[in-house]
Amino acid sequence: MVVKKIITICQSGGEFETDADGVISYKGGDAHAMEIDDKLKFKDLKSEVAEMFGCNLGTVAVKYFLPGNKKTLISISNDKDLKRMIKFHNDSDTAEIYVVTEEVAAPDVSHMPGSRSSRTTLSEAGVGVPVEPSRSTINNVVDDINEPDPLVDSTFDVVGDTNVSTEVPVPSDFPTPIAFASPYDEKLAKAAQQWQNNITGVGQRFNSVHEFREALRKYAIAHQFAFKYKKNDSHRVTVKCKAEGCQWRVHASRLSTTPLICIKKMNPTHTCEGSVLATGYQATRSWVASIIKEKLKVFPNYKPKDIVTDIKEEYGVQLNYFQAWRGKEIAKEQLQGSYKEAYSQLPYLCEKIMETNPGSLASFATKEDSSFHHLFVSFRASLYGFEQGCRPLLFLDSIFLKSKYQGSLLAATAADGDDGFFPVAFAIVNVESDENWKWFLQQLKTALSTTPRGLTFVADREKGLKESIAEIFQGEEVYHAYCLRYLSEQLIRDLKGQFSHEVKRIIIQDLFTAAHAPTEQIFYKCVDSIKAISVTAYNWIMQSDPTHWANAFFQGARYNHMTSNFGELFYSWVSDAHELPITQLVDAIRTKIMELVYSRHMEALDWMRRLTPSMEKKLEKENLNVRALEVVSLGDRIEVRFENSVQIVNVDRWECSCRVWQLTGLPCCHAIAVIMCLQRDPYDFCSRYFTTESYRLTYAESLNPISNSDGPMWQKGESTQIVTVTPPPTRRPPGRPTTKRVSSQEVGRRQLQCSRCKGIGHNKSTCKEFLLEC
Repeated sequence: MVVKKIITICQSGGEFETDADGVISYKGGDAHAMEIDDKLKFKDLKSEVAEMFGCNLGTVAVKYFLPGNKKTLISISNDKDLKRMIKFHNDSDTAEIYVVTEEVAAPDVSHMPGSRSSRTTLSEAGVGVPVEPSRSTINNVVDDINEPDPLVDSTFDVVGDTNVSTEVPVPSDFPTPIAFASPYDEKLAKAAQQWQNNITGVGQRFNSVHEFREALRKYAIAHQFAFKYKKNDSHRVTVKCKAEGCQWRVHASRLSTTPLICIKKMNPTHTCEGSVLATGYQATRSWVASIIKEKLKVFPNYKPKDIVTDIKEEYGVQLNYFQAWRGKEIAKEQLQGSYKEAYSQLPYLCEKIMETNPGSLASFATKEDSSFHHLFVSFRASLYGFEQGCRPLLFLDSIFLKSKYQGSLLAATAADGDDGFFPVAFAIVNVESDENWKWFLQQLKTALSTTPRGLTFVADREKGLKESIAEIFQGEEVYHAYCLRYLSEQLIRDLKGQFSHEVKRIIIQDLFTAAHAPTEQIFYKCVDSIKAISVTAYNWIMQSDPTHWANAFFQGARYNHMTSNFGELFYSWVSDAHELPITQLVDAIRTKIMELVYSRHMEALDWMRRLTPSMEKKLEKENLNVRALEVVSLGDRIEVRFENSVQIVNVDRWECSCRVWQLTGLPCCHAIAVIMCLQRDPYDFCSRYFTTESYRLTYAESLNPISNSDGPMWQKGESTQIVTVTPPPTRRPPGRPTTKRVSSQEVGRRQLQCSRCKGIGHNKSTCKEFLLEC
């Protein structure tokens, strides 16, 4: 496998500038280029850029921007960070990194009140230093005389007028405050150092109580201590260090007639000597969400265990798994929108779909309590493509949705002329049931302008589908082919523990062979082999309506497609987006269909052959066998002989006694031999659905966007329909959901077999059978 290399532009010596919108740009400096891949180690990268720019290896730091985000610089500090950066830029040919020289400098003591590990403050040293008022500092702020002094004692230092300062030289032996205590690894918390000055002292202003709380929380994380609230409401906040007897505390309250919050009193000195906090006490879910949101945007599968590791490395805070998981859930909702609000936007969504894509059908229904029941969507481009270019063949299947409110997605997919899947319609329902499948088929029939003659459904016979298809399409030439995957699964279940895994595998193999058998003679030969193994299995198969699943008896045309999970790629789309709110899930599917239609439309423009590529290959393969055949004309009857076999071909009726022509829609080798003897073109005897022209008709129509380009996707209250839709009562069950869709290849999967009773589905230790002792 070829390893993809990314051209990396390395820049150093310039300066970062931030505009009014918070977008960071890099100006000046030198630039060099190099190639990197996921085999590169961080230490090798660091050594190479240090040599490249002539920097000291010990002071080099490497940073980069996430794709599409120029507001946050991300640090690379280990091999895992480097691999993640390469993965983020996997879709790009180039990436930019910035080489920064980090000098170790003493912190500005004038902005270091409350450094936990220093245990020494300016008041303790007995000296004054010039205080540079920040923009957030209020001039001439004094105590609020209208408010009682909480927690005031002899150790509570009240700082007065911040404009008055006495410049006193700092002695050379003055103890420099250290950011973190010795048990704390400073290298693992470089990201938290930016918050050390979030709280600067009395007079500092904040726009709201929430902003003050967030600043306080980050300040505590940066200085590695825990605090507890003594007062905490909408207009005042008083906190103290959680350590028993520690004198650190701060009080802030609202400035009169303004929404601003101002620090009124503060004792910046920690007198506690406890161990450094590393349990994430102040790391709330919202804080975790704010930290990981940008990463989650470009890396949706960001795992909670990786969040725990990254926050420990970058901020020195130890989270547990559930803190990380809940923080991720909040971040997802902030990025994707509210799951609950999305249901209320369904009326507008349906209107918008039919407005932007005329000829589409989008409808929904609620229960009596206004809770969501089901939503049906079929785009005009899908309906047109199916009716004009696809075979009259639809595959019905479903997939479970693992979102907050669960549910299932029902889908009808078709096969295009190149045997690729083509989405026709889908529905999101509260639960997969007989009622919802019946409703889906009713909506599908409404969406189709006319029911194609000879329409065949490949679907399960359970879940009410057998009855619903017969009822809704009653009196029309419509056929129901049972999905062989579901049929074999049901056979395995009904056989229970009668046979070993190996025997079951052989039975299923013979069942599939019997289903594909083109003639009755071959079919009975296959089922007789099953009868030799198990009469019970044989009887089950013969009673399962072979006319609905065996090629030898089926009256419809399914072109040798035996299972309903034909559109696996479509269901993988849904699996990738299943955790999105319902409106965004619909738009994600629409986007995927739009991209599919466009890419295949452009691809077909270059096709120069009469048939699609896959059908050309099949026809050529049949043509290779023609030379060995002998064609004998006996009046109206034309025979094709090969060794001891004789096949009868009727060119006018497009039939061969081998039945391959009828089953596939392409002439078999016998038919091609006869057609060539008649000096006619085999292409004239191929199904029109396999032509390049039909394929282009399938992808002729395009889909239009349904979301607004400016602002949120759908605003509540914009629909002309006054309909209330609330989420379904179902909620996501506890435990980790499955992440893989069960494929048809897993049918007959090996089960446990008990060595005691020989039963299936359990082992000896859990066996409950009572065995008589001899």
